Amino acid sequence: MKTCMEQALTIFQALADMTRLRILALLREMELSIGEVAQVLGQSQPRVSRHVKILADAALIERRKEGSWVFLTLGAPEVLEPVFMALDRWTAREPAEIRADRIRLQAIRDVRALAAEDWFETHAAEWDALRSLHVSEQEVEAAILQTLSAFPIGRLVDIGTGTGRMMELLGRGARTVIGFDRSPAMLRLARTKLAEAGLEHADLRQGDFQALPLPEGSADVAVMHQVLHYAQHPAAVIAEAARILGANGRLLVVDFASHNREELRTRDAHVRLGFTDAQMATWFRVAGLIPAEPVALEGELTVKLWLGQRPS
Repeated sequence: MKTCMEQALTIFQALADMTRLRILALLREMELSIGEVAQVLGQSQPRVSRHVKILADAALIERRKEGSWVFLTLGAPEVLEPVFMALDRWTAREPAEIRADRIRLQAIRDVRALAAEDWFETHAAEWDALRSLHVSEQEVEAAILQTLSAFPIGRLVDIGTGTGRMMELLGRGARTVIGFDRSPAMLRLARTKLAEAGLEHADLRQGDFQALPLPEGSADVAVMHQVLHYAQHPAAVIAEAARILGANGRLLVVDFASHNREELRTRDAHVRLGFTDAQMATWFRVAGLIPAEPVALEGELTVKLWLGQRPS
């Protein structure tokens, strides 16, 4: 094991290159694959991989294999926080290279978002059927009700509501019900469905799960049902959901466990091939939530229920 001084020396050596500083700046924005980093930097993947290895050896970043892709994310906060504090102090004016990288990164974000929106607009009518392909929706919904049964729902926010099924399932026991989705087609279907279910009081709004137009502490329960695997930066989405929770507020994430079904990227526009319990627990804790024991529903693809609660 390295001593503190040896670790510090490794970190300073890793930072002594502009390309590696640019990679850190990109990953500070969002999690990216090696191919996406190479695209933004305008460099070959082998060259980027060499820089990535140096940063990973210094514990500044972490590599995670997901199917045939390798994703990059920042290392532990206790390693990165002093590094970023120093860099922010030393670079009062953002370097031109990093500013140009951010512009190219936004182009990648825009392309991803447009592709996802096109997919949702095309498949809105069949959305509920698509979500129940691998585990019975009745089984999933029963587990959701059981997981949230310990306390009243109170103020419910459904993030990425789709056709409004979670609002329909949980809304009757809620004091207020708000659902957000980026897709107008999904929202049109949700309004029709909720009106037919007698939930005219449900509030449906167009919104992005990375920037919810709600104040802090405005929700008692937030739900993301089969939504997080579309996120480019899942940790940021969870942090944003946690932000709107009041004291003792609960966030329930229902999604796939980690898998290798590559066709879901192209066929169903999934950005992430599921998640591990360790990833979710880390993201919850960083967002200030206490993770509960996950619930697993076995099927062709395993569905997991992850619950995090904000302390009182």
